[in-house]
Amino acid sequence: MKKTLLFFMAFATITMVNAQVKTPQPSPSAKLEQKVGLTDVTIEYSRPGVKGRAIFGDLEPWGTVWRTGANKNTTVTFSDDITFAEQEVKAGTYALYTRLNSAKQWDIMLYADSNNWGTPREWDDSKVVATAKVEVHEVPFNVETLAIDINQIKNDSAVLEIIWEKSYAAVPFTVPTDKKVSKSIENVMGGPSSDDYFASAVYYLESGKDIKEAVKWIDKAVDMDKDKPKFWVIHQQALIHAKAGNKKGAIEAAKTSLKLAKDNNYAPYVAKNEKVLKEWGAL
Repeated sequence: MKKTLLFFMAFATITMVNAQVKTPQPSPSAKLEQKVGLTDVTIEYSRPGVKGRAIFGDLEPWGTVWRTGANKNTTVTFSDDITFAEQEVKAGTYALYTRLNSAKQWDIMLYADSNNWGTPREWDDSKVVATAKVEVHEVPFNVETLAIDINQIKNDSAVLEIIWEKSYAAVPFTVPTDKKVSKSIENVMGGPSSDDYFASAVYYLESGKDIKEAVKWIDKAVDMDKDKPKFWVIHQQALIHAKAGNKKGAIEAAKTSLKLAKDNNYAPYVAKNEKVLKEWGAL
């Protein structure tokens, strides 16, 4: 009986430890993912409510830095370099802070340190990578829940919007769509890259397909990279020429690859080249 009682007491204790009451978050978390042109923009933040309070100038006093949300600082991630209010910003993740100067004017800032609970304990101006001085507009209705959105989306630009209580502010930003599209067109219209030729040649070698085509492709890859020769590509050139029966060309390529591998202190390819050169009687 005593053992049974102890068992039930232990079971009850474990159940109480594991049980957790789930209630709604006062400021629910949100994640916005938006593509602007060819750039991915992600915003993660918590959404506080007005709940009958006076927000700007009271709960969030004038002259202070607001986390632009609740709980952990709000973050914005850009997959490409962009311009934020005409200031260059590198691809990456930033905290979004707002200096509440007055009811009519805010400074919306991207801050390099994105891992803060709220605002940093010690604010560091050197970590502010961009600042947008924006006009704040009064909206004719009450916005109960903070909303951060991306609108006015075009191929190369958009607007980051903040709206809460009766205040609306927006920051324009641009993305490198034209640069990326132009590069894509150049790559496609310009024909295969050296990597394409290399991959195709190695596939033909390893699959036992037409070795003559593999020779053409690997030679093309090496020629396209002649200004910055790659030892791993030239090593494959040696193997392909050897397979095609061109021992002299294979040895020449292996020696070149060996030298480049030594220059780059890359031991695995030093060993690979020395191995085949010994097999071919050239070392």
